[in-house]
Amino acid sequence: MHPKELTGIMLFHEEERGREFLEKITGKKPVFVCVIGTTDTAKIPGISAAGKTPELTEYTPAADVELLILGRCKCIDTVPVTPEGIPTPAIITLSALRLAHIPVLVVDAGARIKPQVPFISLGGFPGKDIRSGSAVVNVEEVFLKAKVLGEQLSMIADYLVVGESIPGGTTTALAVLLALGVNARGKVSSSMPHNPHDLKIRVVEQALKAAGVSFGQLGNNPLKAISLVGDPVMPAFAGIVVGAAKRIPVLMAGGTQMCAILKIVKELDESVVENIAIGTTRWIIHDKTSDIRGLVEQIADVPILAANIDFSKSRFDGLRAYERGAVKEGVGAGGAVISAIAKTRGGITVDDVVREVEKNYELLLKRGQI
Repeated sequence: MHPKELTGIMLFHEEERGREFLEKITGKKPVFVCVIGTTDTAKIPGISAAGKTPELTEYTPAADVELLILGRCKCIDTVPVTPEGIPTPAIITLSALRLAHIPVLVVDAGARIKPQVPFISLGGFPGKDIRSGSAVVNVEEVFLKAKVLGEQLSMIADYLVVGESIPGGTTTALAVLLALGVNARGKVSSSMPHNPHDLKIRVVEQALKAAGVSFGQLGNNPLKAISLVGDPVMPAFAGIVVGAAKRIPVLMAGGTQMCAILKIVKELDESVVENIAIGTTRWIIHDKTSDIRGLVEQIADVPILAANIDFSKSRFDGLRAYERGAVKEGVGAGGAVISAIAKTRGGITVDDVVREVEKNYELLLKRGQI
């Protein structure tokens, strides 16, 4: 099937480049990489819904990747849920990857709770509250190790799909984008239906003040920006992209956080940008409370692809809640669906993925994990 006939994949931005990217990956075999980490920024009340309580967000990254690989969580008794009980988007990622037999590699960039599945450690540490003005240690070391990992993976995969799990990640993304000179105020997304822009801006302004950084001051020093106001996933994710995209296409799977990664990658090695696309969900591109296109337009001419996944007719309220603005994206959900469709040349459809998500949701309900 020709890429333009791959129903279920929306070409949202830079459509021609998006078509070219899909042509490069259609029928090819990807490896899905999930980068995990934690930041104390997620413990600020009201910042993240990636956990039933702020304290439980520390378990979310480990639980997400356990779910991807084992089909259940081990470090906690249930799958990660929002305070309202809406389940992690890892259920979408799991369903798409299993349907298309796509392998998963977990990379620990600095998670406080380690997952009970195999993972590659980059020697990173959990991030501190960005309001300290000194958020992440050994950023350069983690970036360089991740770059080597990306280079190695580029020799065994046709392309990479890289996703992440780090609660609080859109707030750290906002801080880094501002430090790098991208106007991101009011543009980053949220795992909550009501996007707490005022709270995020307040936290980020405190962080930038504590770090002594003004808007755009670190435009050509992204690793410094990460160390001051970022999170541990950023150097790991960016390193993998820089290392791999020299040889193979890389689909950066996520929402507005990917814009911070894109800016970091561009500043570190602009030559790889032409081999990158962002893969997200319909919920992100239709989100009235954020602006992924407005962010990307300020950074680079990369395409944005979106999985046209729809839970409006689901028999489970926990999934229908996605249509009301809950969660939206995470754990590479959109990119996983896009790669499942592309790998099978449209043999797997978004409807197939929705059915598989419902099957897995029901299974987890029966096990008492939701």
